[in-house]
Amino acid sequence: MSGDEKAAAAPRSLAEALRQRDDASLAALLRARPDLVTPVPTDLTQLATRAGTRASVVRALEQLDRFALQTAEALAVAGDPASYGGLLGLMAGDDGDPEVAAALPRALGALRERALVWGEDDRLRLVRTARELLAPSPQHPSPTGLGPTVQEATAGMSPGRIQEIVAAAGLPSTHDSVSAVASLTALFTDRERMSALLADVPADSLEVLDRLVWGPPYGQVTADPAPRLRLLLDRGLLLPTAPGTVVLPREVALHLRAGRAHHAPEPVPPAVTASATHTARVVDMTAAGQAYTALATVEELLKDWDEGGPHVLRAGGLSVRDLKRTAVALDVPEPVAAFWVELAYAAGLLASDGEVDERYAATPAYDEWRELPPADRWARLAQAWLTATRTPGVVGDRDAKDRTLSALGPGLDRSAAPEVRHRVLALLASLPEGAAPDAESVQARLRWERPLRGPQRTGDHDLRTRLARWTLSEAELLGVTGRGALSAHGRALLGAGAGATAAGPAPDADSGAGAGAGARTGTASGTDAGRHVPDGLPGAGPGDKLPVHKHHPHHPTAEPPHAPTPSLAPLSPAEQATATAAAARLLAPLLPEPLDHVLLQADLTAVAPGPLRRPLADMLGVLANVESKGGATVYRFTPASVRRALDAGRSAADLHAFLTEHSRTPVPQPLAYLIDDVARKHGHLRVGAASAYVRCDDDALLNEILADKRSAGLGLRRLAPTVLAAQADPGALLEGLRAMGYAPAAESAAGDVVIARADSHRTPPRTAPEPVPDGPPAPDIPLLSAAIRAIRAGDLAATAPRRPAAADPAADGEPPRTSAAETLATVQAAVLTGEALWIGYVNADGAASQRVIAPIRVEGGFVTAYDHTADEVRTYPLHRITGVAELAEEAAADPS
Repeated sequence: MSGDEKAAAAPRSLAEALRQRDDASLAALLRARPDLVTPVPTDLTQLATRAGTRASVVRALEQLDRFALQTAEALAVAGDPASYGGLLGLMAGDDGDPEVAAALPRALGALRERALVWGEDDRLRLVRTARELLAPSPQHPSPTGLGPTVQEATAGMSPGRIQEIVAAAGLPSTHDSVSAVASLTALFTDRERMSALLADVPADSLEVLDRLVWGPPYGQVTADPAPRLRLLLDRGLLLPTAPGTVVLPREVALHLRAGRAHHAPEPVPPAVTASATHTARVVDMTAAGQAYTALATVEELLKDWDEGGPHVLRAGGLSVRDLKRTAVALDVPEPVAAFWVELAYAAGLLASDGEVDERYAATPAYDEWRELPPADRWARLAQAWLTATRTPGVVGDRDAKDRTLSALGPGLDRSAAPEVRHRVLALLASLPEGAAPDAESVQARLRWERPLRGPQRTGDHDLRTRLARWTLSEAELLGVTGRGALSAHGRALLGAGAGATAAGPAPDADSGAGAGAGARTGTASGTDAGRHVPDGLPGAGPGDKLPVHKHHPHHPTAEPPHAPTPSLAPLSPAEQATATAAAARLLAPLLPEPLDHVLLQADLTAVAPGPLRRPLADMLGVLANVESKGGATVYRFTPASVRRALDAGRSAADLHAFLTEHSRTPVPQPLAYLIDDVARKHGHLRVGAASAYVRCDDDALLNEILADKRSAGLGLRRLAPTVLAAQADPGALLEGLRAMGYAPAAESAAGDVVIARADSHRTPPRTAPEPVPDGPPAPDIPLLSAAIRAIRAGDLAATAPRRPAAADPAADGEPPRTSAAETLATVQAAVLTGEALWIGYVNADGAASQRVIAPIRVEGGFVTAYDHTADEVRTYPLHRITGVAELAEEAAADPS
């Protein structure tokens, strides 16, 4: 191709550059920037316009890794257009940097894929909006630390002053300011001449330049500058921008920097290092123990709220007092209690009941969850945690209105949470098995993959840093990790295969950390090298590679040096369900088998040496109180706990039989005596409703109660030798007599003993809270296919050349207008010749559009045609066609 032909073929706009892409490359763009496909653009011109909007460009820049962002920042301070060689010089400097040179094609490919950069290698153009965002200005300094160019800094300077600077720099005077500025710029960009100019500058003046060279480039001067500053101002090495303010011109700074735009380019991501290494078995067993503890903790929480939990605050959520009570009940710190409460809520196991006196309670899904095998119960919790956007770590923080954020309350969603969790676990998966990561190296890697935009923030003010720290601690609590290292079932939860653990540089943040598309393992570079197009993508068959732009000399198709290593992309819901099931299968053999026995002790305790089967655990929880938890649970029998079992309808014989059946040791005599003694007294007194009454066959016992001073508050009086009436209600009377040491039983209106069983309070059916997405979801393959077909067809309709004709109303690009007779004649002729036509059409809703059709037949006032815009055969009423025009021969020959 000759130079003229190459220049003619070069795109002149982003829309033309997109028009030169193939379908697979457009699909890569829409995957990387899903906001562009919502709604589907009508043509490529609209797609290019949308890709250049400020909101979309800002979102695209935030998805870049540090080196790709540094490349974009370098293009923003380069000439427009820039060459690849010039960009390489800005990134690698005059001396060159092999690592930068090797990584630059990948970074530039990532920018091209996202349509932030377009054009051939000799004419690289940064999208105008991105240039405005990244270019330096007094209000928004560039991260490069560079200032304005000589031309920009001298824009408001008088012509006489410019000529003075040119003369002081040793340049011949010119006739106008434009040529003078050009002459000065040429001097500052000529390495040899610039070195000669600086050789005559005194050391104290060079010291001033050294302080400004890496930014910020602005400084303050007095009305009468010192001689060392006056020399720099006279020669244009410093230029005034406002009264009392000077700036180091960009060209001068680049010379002093040896051509580098950045002080420290970071082409290679920092490695994630291990702080400790354990055997895989130790990690898996530790994680399994944590997983079992997680299940026990969630069950204990919901059992505590079984009869109705804390009240819901008016603004929503738990009160600080209720969170503290929950933390005490679970024997954990308050932040950890908030985590368990939020986890149960995310899994759909608890919710508010919606009653007038609104409380939190378990949902019907909790009963179903309890019946699942332990591994499946854990898998459900782990999946809910991995995908939830609610972030318990922010509980206690203040919102924008200075209100405290409460557990289960509004304002806890952080849309970046799932992506950060997944990325942190993927980095753990990149380490060898059993390796626990150094937390700071994980944070450094995440900062490289998603550099902070705007003012650099550190510590707790950076949400992503906090999310990563919470992920490491929550994964340990949940049993995804053990001793800090990712467990086997944790790897399975991510969808990691056998070959998915590789050490080395990680993928660029866009594709590896949350692009939402692509292969689960394999190369995840900015150009999607090696990624396969799924079946159904237009223009690609099974196994076809997915190019993102036309081949350039500096854009190798093979994986470049320092390419990202295998990574794990977020899974689709179906894939996540499969991975969760695989994790449950790996965890199941590691969990302890439930036991059907306890060890009774002579000190009125029972030791459960492991987890108990549910019927045994439930009954023992009624008959005894939990005294301590851990590897073995210790239960203590007390008169109150035994009475609780009797109130639940059990007899003394039932309790003796239960203990004999489930104890590996003989029932101790003190325990048998305790049961018999409480049972002998239980129900001897009967309480019913008068306001309340007490009846007993033993009138001496009633005399004893009346004589007891502690009964004064109950308002007792004798109605009969065996009946006492009370002013207290039956519940208060029961509690009062029990506090006096008696064991009364409640009775119904029919005189039967009331069986006191705890009523399990449940909410109506509730669904788990939906995660709040971080922007539009990544489009799936069917949507991509349909969107690309629609964009291509719409672009064809908008750009297809029309055959010139006298007084052709379509010549100006507007939809054609023809009479009904002309329309019918043209369409009938096209049926015979097989030509494609350009039509204007108004649908039943009155919406006008333009389409390219190939008429098949005309009958009954309708034309049946293949609609290239919709990519299907359709029938149109002739009276709704506003006009028709023939396409130029080259367009009609190949309308697709």
